[in-house]
Amino acid sequence: MHNFLLEYLFNGEPRRHVLKVKEAQLAEHEAAMHLLELHVGDAENGLIMPPADATPEQILQQAEIVGITQIRVVKQTA
Repeated sequence: MHNFLLEYLFNGEPRRHVLKVKEAQLAEHEAAMHLLELHVGDAENGLIMPPADATPEQILQQAEIVGITQIRVVKQTA
C-alpha cells in the first residue's frame, strides 16, 4: 500500500486527507474522485458524482462544482 497526502481547498478552506491505495502513483483526477466520495459520496442525489465513464477533466470540473479545488497530491515515504 502507498500513502498519499491530499492537500486541497474545500469551499475555500484548506484541508488535508491521507489516502492509502495499491497504486504507486495517484493522478490529480483520481485524487479528486476520492475526495468527491469522501465529501459527497453519501449525498441523497447521486447526480453529484461524475458518471463512471467521465474523463479526467470532467471529474476535476465536478469536484470544482462541489467546492473541491487546488488539489495537490504528495506521496508519503515510510
